[in-house]
Amino acid sequence: MQKRFITIWFRYLKTDWHCRRQPELAGNSFILASPDHGRIVVTAANANAQTQGIYIGMTLADARAIIPQLQIKDDKPELASRLLKGIAEWCIRFTPSVSIDMPDSLVLDITGCTHLWGGEEQYLTVINKRFKHFGYYVKAAIADTIGTSWAIAHFGSDKMIIESNHQSQALLSLPPTALRLEAATVERLEKLGLRSIGTFINMPRTALRRRFGTTFLQRLNQALGNEEEFLQPINAIVYYHERLPCLEPIVTAKGIEIALQRLLEELCDRLKCEAKGLRFASFKGYRMDGKIERIDIGTNRPSNNTTHLFKLFEIKIDSIEPAMGIELFTLEASKVEEIIPTQEKLWDDAAALDDIGLSELLDRIGGKMGANQIHRYVPDEHYWPERSFKPAVSINEKTATQWKVNKPRPLQLLVNPVAIEVTAPIPDYPPMLFRYRGKIHKILKADGPERIEQEWWLQEGKHRDYYSVEDEEGNRYWLFRSGHYDADKTYRWFLHGFFA
Repeated sequence: MQKRFITIWFRYLKTDWHCRRQPELAGNSFILASPDHGRIVVTAANANAQTQGIYIGMTLADARAIIPQLQIKDDKPELASRLLKGIAEWCIRFTPSVSIDMPDSLVLDITGCTHLWGGEEQYLTVINKRFKHFGYYVKAAIADTIGTSWAIAHFGSDKMIIESNHQSQALLSLPPTALRLEAATVERLEKLGLRSIGTFINMPRTALRRRFGTTFLQRLNQALGNEEEFLQPINAIVYYHERLPCLEPIVTAKGIEIALQRLLEELCDRLKCEAKGLRFASFKGYRMDGKIERIDIGTNRPSNNTTHLFKLFEIKIDSIEPAMGIELFTLEASKVEEIIPTQEKLWDDAAALDDIGLSELLDRIGGKMGANQIHRYVPDEHYWPERSFKPAVSINEKTATQWKVNKPRPLQLLVNPVAIEVTAPIPDYPPMLFRYRGKIHKILKADGPERIEQEWWLQEGKHRDYYSVEDEEGNRYWLFRSGHYDADKTYRWFLHGFFA
C-alpha cells in the first residue's frame, strides 16, 4: 500500500490559543513577546498584526511604532510544545501515528485511514472544519511523502491533495525553503538565482551534493520519495490495536457496549489466530469536545475469551461520560502473552490453580473490588510462623517448598505477635489465664508446648514455646512464651493467632 501523509500547519498556533481563552482578542492586533539578548522581541503575532507589517523577530519598539495600540502578552517558552502535544493526542482519532514537528506543525501517517471518512477529500475537509470550530487557523496537505505534504501545507496555495507519484510536479513552483533547508543554504541558493525548486530539481545530484552538502540532497530526496523518512509518533504504536470510528456521535450506554463488543471480537480473533491472550487492555472513547474517556482491565492469565473480557469492561462502562458524544472508540492490548495449553489429568476432578474458571472468577472479583484486594501466598523457607510465607508473584507461580501441615496452625495469624499478661505455673506448663485487650480469659484446655527456633543465620530473638489453648467461651488461641522460663522472668508471653 502506498504511504500517505498529511501535514497540518498551525500558522497562528499560540495567538489562536490566546483567542480561545480570551475571545475579545480576536478582532484586535496583539503579539507575544519575550526577552532575547537584552531586547524584547516578537515571538508570535496574530493575523491582524501580521497584515500590518509585524513579523516574528521584530523588536517590540519597532512593533509599537507601527501599531501604537498593539496589545502585548508575555510568551511562555514551552507553550508551543505543550499545545502541539495536546493537539497531537487529540488527533489520534484520525490515525494511530501522529508526530510533532516543532514549532507549529503536526505530521500524520494516514495510510489506510482515509476510507473511513469517505476518501481523502472528506478526510481533509473534516480536519479543517474541526480545527476551525476550535478556533485554530490551519493549512493541511496530503501527499506520498512527509517532505511534500509539509511543503504544500506551508507554501502551497491551491491544490492541497497531491496525487500519488506526482510530488515532483507539485514542488516545482515552490521556493527552496519549502524543502525544510537551513537558512544559510536557502541564502546561497537565492544568490545563485535558484529561487524555486524547479530550477535545480533536475540538476546532477553530484553537483548539488558538492555545492550544498548531503543534508540538502537528503531533504530533496525525501520530498521526492527517493529516500524514506520516518515519523516519531508521540505514542508508541501498539500492535494489538483496534479502532472503530462512528458515523454519528455515540451518547448511550448501549451504543458504547455495542462498540466494545465489536472491538473485542476483532481483537480476540487476532489473538486466537496467534495463540495469544491479553493481560492488560485499554478501551478509549474520543469525545466530540476533545476529551478522552478510558477504562482499563487486567487478567491473571492470558485471555482471548470475548465473553469474559466483555464482562470485565462492562463493570466499568458506567464510568464513561459521553457528554456531546463519542466519535471514535479504540481498544488496545498493551500486554499480551502466549497461551500455553495445560495438560488435563483424567484422574483429577479439578485443575486447582490451573483452572481457567478460577482465574476468570478472580478477574471479575478484582474488577469490582480492585486487583490489589486479592492476594495469594506461597510457603517460604523460614521457621517462625510470620516469616513462613510470602506473597506470590502471580497466580501461576509454582511453590519451591510444601506447606507444613503436620502441626495445627491458626486460621488467622497476626502480622506481629501481641504482648499479653499471663499467669502460668511451673516450667513447660500451659498458662492458667491471660489478659488480652483488658479482658481476662480463663484457660480450660491446652496443648503444647511446641518449640520453634529461629534460623541460625538470623539471631534476631529468643526461641518460642507455642501452646494451643481454649478459654471458657470455647474460643481457641495460639500463645507462645519467648525465651526460657526462669526466676528472673526475662521471658515474655505473646498472642500470635486465632483458631476457628
